Amino acid sequence: MRPKRVILALLIGWLWLGWSPVVAQPTPGMPGPDPIAQNLFPPDLVFAQADAIGLTDAQKMAIQPVMLRAQARFLELQPRLARAVQTMASLLGQSRVDESQVLSQLEKVLSVEREVKRTQIGLMIRVKNVLTVEQQTKLRQLRVDSGSRP
Repeated sequence: MRPKRVILALLIGWLWLGWSPVVAQPTPGMPGPDPIAQNLFPPDLVFAQADAIGLTDAQKMAIQPVMLRAQARFLELQPRLARAVQTMASLLGQSRVDESQVLSQLEKVLSVEREVKRTQIGLMIRVKNVLTVEQQTKLRQLRVDSGSRP
C-alpha cells in the first residue's frame, strides 16, 4: 500500500472509530444502531472487503480519486484543528479563564471539526454511490458478522 493510502486509511479509521461521536454513537434516548453509520461505509472497510463484495477495478478507480481529494482536505484541516485546540487549551490553562474568549475559540474548534465531518460524510456518500445495492448489503452483513458497530 502506498504511504498516502496508509495515511488516509489511518486518518479515516481514526475519524470513523475514535473521534466521530456523531457517526459512532447512538442518538441519546434512541437505543439501537446509529442510523447514519449503518448506512455508510468507510473506504477502509470497502477495500478490506473488496474481494468479498466483488469490488471491480472500475469501482476501485472511481473511489481512488475521491479518497485522494478527501485525504488532501483532511491533511489541510488536521493542523488547523490542532492549532485551534492548542489555543483553546492555552486559554483554559490560565488561572483566570475569560469565558467569552474560550467560547469564541470553541466556535473555531467546532468550525474545523464540522469541516472534517462534512468531508468524512461526503467521502462515504461518494463511496456508497459507487457500490451496487448487493455490495452494500454484503458490507452490512460482513460488518454484523464481524461484530463491529454499524
